[in-house]
Amino acid sequence: MNILVIAPSWVGDMVMSQSLYKTLKIQYPNAAIDVLAPNWCNPLLARMPEIRRAIEMPLGHRVLGLATRYRLGKSLRQRYDLAIILPNSLKSALIPLFAKIPLRRGWKGESRYFILNDLRINKKDYPMMVQRYIALGFDKTNVPLATDMQILRPSLNYKNTDIFTTKTAFADHLKNEMNRPIIGFCPGAEFGPAKRWPHYHYATLAQLLIQKGSAVRLFGSANDYSIGAKIIQLLPEEQQKYCTNLAGKTTLNQAVDLIADCQAIVSNDSGLMHIAAAVGRPLVALYGPTSPTYTPPLSDKAIIIRLIKGELIKIRKGTDSTEGYHQSLIDITPEMVWQKLYLQNAEMFCSD
Repeated sequence: MNILVIAPSWVGDMVMSQSLYKTLKIQYPNAAIDVLAPNWCNPLLARMPEIRRAIEMPLGHRVLGLATRYRLGKSLRQRYDLAIILPNSLKSALIPLFAKIPLRRGWKGESRYFILNDLRINKKDYPMMVQRYIALGFDKTNVPLATDMQILRPSLNYKNTDIFTTKTAFADHLKNEMNRPIIGFCPGAEFGPAKRWPHYHYATLAQLLIQKGSAVRLFGSANDYSIGAKIIQLLPEEQQKYCTNLAGKTTLNQAVDLIADCQAIVSNDSGLMHIAAAVGRPLVALYGPTSPTYTPPLSDKAIIIRLIKGELIKIRKGTDSTEGYHQSLIDITPEMVWQKLYLQNAEMFCSD
């Protein structure tokens, strides 16, 4: 069986989709799985052994590009037996339709009744996003209940040789780390500032960690560089050399390698948080308005801190601070996070 998966376009969602690919390999052991995704996803897909190949999705968010979708769909005809569409949009289901793939499977969304011929309508029975992905790996007569569903966690491949190569490329940036334990921070969030732990809390935690003998790496996109700069500026001058701002300087592949090289990670709810979980790093994940019930880090090495109850609060910028931080994240103190880090990595801080 040949399967085409229309992938999500966010880092965290892409990482979580590996649980579906693992499920498909169990349901259809001889299946070949191809994934249609933006080119930036290739570094992640290349680290998922379940994937045969990635196919470039040439259109970005909110772009219909009907003619382009038709041409791409036509080029994929007679190649696939099953298409699984993970996004909920109407346009995401058009390419499998144009490709004339016999079985087109996905969740109800945006008037897709006549486009998908295996339409699932009981999404609310699966409270976690990863459960919704996994459910699409089963024939509709054989989908397990959420309570019975086995979640095969994402596990991105990485090699020590690749980590060494990446560290060599960044040798000048990392020269002050010496033999210190490395703690990675992921302070950014594409969702907006309401999803971020305050930069001044990150700075206080970095100061404590550096005092304890660690070094800190800051990860993120180019948009997060200024956040990293603010964190470093708040450190005492003598400590600043032990905190390296890598935001915007790494490719996604390099970020995966350098995160895998860390002893532990502290992160907002973000795509990099899911990468840290998928490479097996001890992780303290900080949640505010977003819900750890819906998109938790899929790792037994993750500790979640969230001080409020309830599900997703759809807010991108909070009114609780001039920076747009949400009060629920402001209330998570650096001491709380330090305690969780110490609980996970006591041997690292044994001098205490």
